[in-house]
Amino acid sequence: MLQTLNKQLEKIMPLITPVSVIVGVLLSVYIKDFSYLIPWIFAFMTFAGSLNSNFKSLSTVVRHPLPIFAAMILLHILMPIWAWGVGHLTFQDDIFTITGIVLGMAIPTGVTSFIWVSIYKGNIPLTLSIILIDTMLSPIIVPYCLSLLIGEKIEMDMLGIMQGLVGMIVLPSILGMLLNQFLKRSVTKQLSTTLAPFSKICIGIVVMLNGAVIAPYLKNINLKLMGIILVVFFIAATGYVFSFFIGKLIRSDKDTIVSLTFSGGMRNISAGAVIAVTYFPPAVAVPVVVGMLFQQVLASFAGSVLARYYSKKTLYVKLDGVNKNEGI
Repeated sequence: MLQTLNKQLEKIMPLITPVSVIVGVLLSVYIKDFSYLIPWIFAFMTFAGSLNSNFKSLSTVVRHPLPIFAAMILLHILMPIWAWGVGHLTFQDDIFTITGIVLGMAIPTGVTSFIWVSIYKGNIPLTLSIILIDTMLSPIIVPYCLSLLIGEKIEMDMLGIMQGLVGMIVLPSILGMLLNQFLKRSVTKQLSTTLAPFSKICIGIVVMLNGAVIAPYLKNINLKLMGIILVVFFIAATGYVFSFFIGKLIRSDKDTIVSLTFSGGMRNISAGAVIAVTYFPPAVAVPVVVGMLFQQVLASFAGSVLARYYSKKTLYVKLDGVNKNEGI
């Protein structure tokens, strides 16, 4: 029953986050007081996602580090700088909105990228390694990335951000990996299968509570909000494009390119929203939460494009082989 529920939830992943944002905004009066639960729910989600990996799989992938280096450069250098540039071009004097746009690209890669990589037959060990390495480094990378790009223009609780990332992401990840490392595979697989649907439900709950917190900024649909939505959508979409071409640039195989595309395009946006809501003025959280509206939809579209691209490429290779045989 849980496996069936999990498969059904995977099918509607593109709808879960936007619907949860809308529900959170509409029910904000009733649920915003439960926002203190967000870090705890998120820690559970991270723990459940980490049960699929261990330190052994990480060491295997690290022997071929080029794709990991490429992903880290994209995630924490290219995309934050790109977001900073686009943010300054479109919202020149609005430092809160610019900070939110940069934060949305500075946060670690999305745990749910693993789901999409699995669906489209990518390199799963590589994806898990990128998630884990990025997760472990996030308490250092995220605050200092924001500090370098935003600087003293906005007050930031650097220590608080670090502590939040450690509590929500690093410690639960280590616990999940340790269980995978030392328990029997059948036990961790059963535990992961049992928790998987609850983890996806928790994604909706976290998004809903974050939506409730920033509801005053989303209820009034005006030109500025529409502008934020368009800019965030544009930056998020280009993340997939840049990731794909970086995979091509380093001459990766199809499995690796699929992994890099989703790892570089997706973000742990729920964690970003928690950080934004907890440690910044509410206006900073608006671009981050807006990203929840279409992250899963963009991932679904990117997967479809990748599937069509590689099916055409396979067909071309087959036809080329037939033509060569006929020539012989």
